[in-house]
Amino acid sequence: MRTTIVAVTCLCLTTFACDPGQAPAERGEPDQGVSFTTSSGERAWLDVRIADSDDERARGLMGVELLGDHEGMAFVYDEPTTGSFWMKDTLIPLSIAFVDDGRIVAVEDMMPCTADPCPTWDAGGAEYTLAIEANAGWFLDQGVGVGDRAELEEAGRA
Repeated sequence: MRTTIVAVTCLCLTTFACDPGQAPAERGEPDQGVSFTTSSGERAWLDVRIADSDDERARGLMGVELLGDHEGMAFVYDEPTTGSFWMKDTLIPLSIAFVDDGRIVAVEDMMPCTADPCPTWDAGGAEYTLAIEANAGWFLDQGVGVGDRAELEEAGRA
């Protein structure tokens, strides 16, 4: 009986949590959240999946057909970077906020791309250690922009 339970558990974990073909945002509950505070003191919350390895960052939200209204992905870097993002094989339009030292340094809207060469988006030369993707227009709709605060927190702490 124990062997059967272990086998079923492993099969379920492999099928639902570890399928490399499944996009991160479709793998279940968000890892964390990002709390935003605007210059006027308004607050917004975005549940995010974390991409903190080269492979996770490269895959990003490729293949994702739908994000919830307040869901996205946070790309976390150990060192400041000026790298750019592209939308190759990304199916939905997204907005991205680049964050350094807890402040948003740039916000861009990005459109899907299915054929090379795909355009790239960056923080305008500014360094960042966190990039946050959400549905297109999410930052504007929440009143979140350049100079506002952004902080990773535990999921569900809206």
